[in-house]
Amino acid sequence: MARRSPWPWIWLVLGGVYFVLPLWATLQFSLQARRGELSLLAYSNVLASPVFFNSFRFSLQAALLSILVSTLLVVPTAYLVQLRLPQARPAVELLTLLPLVVPGVVLVFGLIRSYNRTPLTNSRSGTYVLLIGGYVMLSLPYMYRAVDTGLRAINLRALTEAAQSLGAGWLTTMLRVIFPNIYLALLSGAFITFAIVMGEFTIASLLSQPAFGPYISLLSNSKVYEPSALAVISFALTWASIAAVELLSQRRRRQR
Repeated sequence: MARRSPWPWIWLVLGGVYFVLPLWATLQFSLQARRGELSLLAYSNVLASPVFFNSFRFSLQAALLSILVSTLLVVPTAYLVQLRLPQARPAVELLTLLPLVVPGVVLVFGLIRSYNRTPLTNSRSGTYVLLIGGYVMLSLPYMYRAVDTGLRAINLRALTEAAQSLGAGWLTTMLRVIFPNIYLALLSGAFITFAIVMGEFTIASLLSQPAFGPYISLLSNSKVYEPSALAVISFALTWASIAAVELLSQRRRRQR
């Protein structure tokens, strides 16, 4: 039998140390708010602040609204591209990849300049709409590919023809046939979108929105240990989203 090379395991261990060590240092520093002992004082200070809950609630609402808008935009588009317009797939994929190569600063300034002197920039509700639009654009690469993968995994044409043969219209087909069959892919894209919105800083800061990301940055100007505690909480939210996607995927595989 051929000997297995140890290099894959070596690189895996080195990569794990590279990612875990800074997080461990941040966690340890966040527990040193009391000199000479480890304590959760920084976490209790953060959780006792009403500003923390206001910013967290704001970002949570923005994340849920961004997920809703992304779903309503991406699912019909991916459905039509795969079923009716396969020749448009390269152009759609290129458009959905653009947010990965356009910096957030360029994106938000483009939005501000494009909608300058309009109701979208003259009121707080208008800038909130711009914020949601920016978040939807940031989530497009992940949401579209998650939905597209889910649609490729099912027999889309057969399901559509079966629904139409039973008298279902386009809306009924989408709501009662397509969405239930790709709900796991939708959840994957939704959790990634949630993680992006909760940690986003540039767009929310330049639009002067009281989001969770700018709150972490502002807190670092006046506190020492609390920003590290917030960073750990933010990482925990991201990992919880990833773990939820993995658990749902395993449950789906067991059901199959």
